Amino acid sequence: MLGKLSLLAAVAALTSVSAGEPAHAHQRDREPVRFATFNASLNRNAPGVLTADLQRALDQDPTNDSAQLRAVLGIVAMNDPDVLLINEFDTGTDGDPATVAMFAELADYPYFFTAPSNTGIPSGFDLNNNGTIGGGDDALGFGAFPGQFGMAVFSKFPIDADAARTFQHFLWKDLPGALLPIDPATGASWYTPEELAVLPLSSKSHWDVPIDVGGETVHFLVSHPTPPVFDGPEDRNGTRNFDEIGFWADYVWPGARSSYIYDDEGTMGGLGAGARFVIAGDQNSDPLDGDSIPGAIQQLLDHPRVNDRNTPASEGAVEATVLQGGANLTHRSDPQFDTADFADTAPGNLRADYVLPSKHLRILGSGVFWPRQGEPGSALTGVFPFPSSDHRLVWVDVRI
Repeated sequence: MLGKLSLLAAVAALTSVSAGEPAHAHQRDREPVRFATFNASLNRNAPGVLTADLQRALDQDPTNDSAQLRAVLGIVAMNDPDVLLINEFDTGTDGDPATVAMFAELADYPYFFTAPSNTGIPSGFDLNNNGTIGGGDDALGFGAFPGQFGMAVFSKFPIDADAARTFQHFLWKDLPGALLPIDPATGASWYTPEELAVLPLSSKSHWDVPIDVGGETVHFLVSHPTPPVFDGPEDRNGTRNFDEIGFWADYVWPGARSSYIYDDEGTMGGLGAGARFVIAGDQNSDPLDGDSIPGAIQQLLDHPRVNDRNTPASEGAVEATVLQGGANLTHRSDPQFDTADFADTAPGNLRADYVLPSKHLRILGSGVFWPRQGEPGSALTGVFPFPSSDHRLVWVDVRI
């Protein structure tokens, strides 16, 4: 449509890359297949604002469009993933397929998947134990309104939506060995039995989205665990983050290890033996730095069924560490693997975003889209205040 062509032309001008010459040309009958995750910060302060931004982009309204949305679309165009998860995408109470469809049209994805998120849904309880009920901290997942900070999947390949599984309502207490927080002042459970009876594990949701790649199914396992901060000494967000990551570690084990899992339709169990998968998302956990519980992301990185032999990296992240200094200079993780540009005083830049294929999938290449200053695309990532997001798009090319 004309609106899309005009937007792509604007993106091309901004990125100094022709809209007709993507960095990764798509051939539906050829490999590799590029899987990517991007916390694109497409969250807004009120419901309907993102929808309006997308509509103005489709309507070619240059007087009141969103420069941030254009920058996000430019990053997606330059990296051209075949299958893309976007975290922090406002989706409303029902997943808001109409809004997700707008982005799919702008970014030229024929297929997309969305479902409800726990963010902003009132729990009816005082989950932060501050004496009042209400607000984002007392929602099932942090958010000022339902669907804020949600997520969406976009694909160049068909999505088997009928076979997709969602785990929005899986209860945290039903995870074997769950690290349910303890009130350090009393030694009792931070949450009451009544609260645990409604509190889900997922701060957003966990989705198993089957992608049909040339007749082969790849399970795109996507989520966005809560940041392990913004709490107190009880570490309720840190423990939830650990267990949200651990859910996938169990899910990809066939048999008894995943037999306890139930999805939102009541179907039990995890993936079958031999299933191909890619785990993706902003996991909010660095292997060595930051505030997550030690070993949180290692539940996936060290998993026998996960292929982590090729770690996505960038030169821009190394440059940022040198230029920004601060907490970055005390980090133990290699800065080339950072994916998020956080405050220099604390926690500094971290590896937070992951694309982790199964051992059945051979990795042919990977990267973090973090250009060095002055390189093509650097105007889209920038420095604080960021033109797009404080996270970087992460991609992995695999052979199916």
